[in-house]
Amino acid sequence: MRNVLISGASVAGPALAWFLRRDGVRVTLVERAPDLRDSGYAVDFRGAALDVLADIGILDEVRAHETGMRGVTMLAPDGSITGELPASAFGGDLEVPKRALTRILHQAVDAEFLFDDTITALEQHDDRVTVAFERAPARDFDLVVGADGVHSAVRRLAFPAIDPIEHLGMSGAGFTTGNLFGLDRRGLLQPDAGRAVFAFSAGDPDRMTVSLSFGTATPELDRAGRAAQEAAVRAAFAGHPWPEVPRLLDAMAAAPDFYFASTCQVRLDSWSTGRVVLLGDAGYCAAPTSGMGTSQALIGASTLARCLAEADGDHTAAFERYEKELRPYVTDNQQLGRQAVAAFGGDAADSPESA
Repeated sequence: MRNVLISGASVAGPALAWFLRRDGVRVTLVERAPDLRDSGYAVDFRGAALDVLADIGILDEVRAHETGMRGVTMLAPDGSITGELPASAFGGDLEVPKRALTRILHQAVDAEFLFDDTITALEQHDDRVTVAFERAPARDFDLVVGADGVHSAVRRLAFPAIDPIEHLGMSGAGFTTGNLFGLDRRGLLQPDAGRAVFAFSAGDPDRMTVSLSFGTATPELDRAGRAAQEAAVRAAFAGHPWPEVPRLLDAMAAAPDFYFASTCQVRLDSWSTGRVVLLGDAGYCAAPTSGMGTSQALIGASTLARCLAEADGDHTAAFERYEKELRPYVTDNQQLGRQAVAAFGGDAADSPESA
């Protein structure tokens, strides 16, 4: 194994690239975005994910960007205070802005990056994979890794007959706006009958991140235009009793970084086929409600790289070992994601059989 292509330059892809480069592998990363992504909200790390950051040599630098969240105030539907949650309930062992993590990982990786491009075709051979790109000329690689998220282009090409996305009965929008509530490294959570408003400010005292979630699956809107997505959010929050909600809906309309998604998981019987393997959300998204997405991406990258290094060129054995080691961890995380949606009031079951 001398030449590997990774699709996706968010977290899982660059982390894997660092480990492969350490082992002497030539790596190319292709990313649909025109440049390094400077968006995203706070991400957190739990347990062994901190060890992966330490292995890469960036733990101290990542810690320097810790949000320092102090806690979350619970509100009743009318806005009155009902309780308090510790910062650890949302932030894990360490929480940083997503843009900081992305930049740090990118700077740590010595690899070729192809921005503003994507994979359009995969042709597998016994000894290589021929890859066609939207912009770059076609090239051969020893292995191809799909680390390109829930709606993975690599997965769609490598597993064309399978739709592994399972929607869990919950949707939501996210955006940033001015710090309307004067929050200082704190959050507000206002749940109301299958709806929830979560707002917090961390890192930038002038900005506030807002999440508006509701207990309805809307997979048809994931690829729709912003107007239809905003309309769905407004319909879900119509008549909300908290007087601040109309102001937040107005802020949503003006936000340049509006994001919408239905909460889902990716569930596959196998994470590889031939010389193509999936990593992170592309292969086994546990849903944002699990709180484990970033940790799972880092641990998956470390595990896959180690299995490849120990397999002495036998990618089939490496992929089998990677999946055998990681699947129990993924199964537990997906169960957490489903349980959180069920507690919120979505449709996800919480039985072991459904995880």
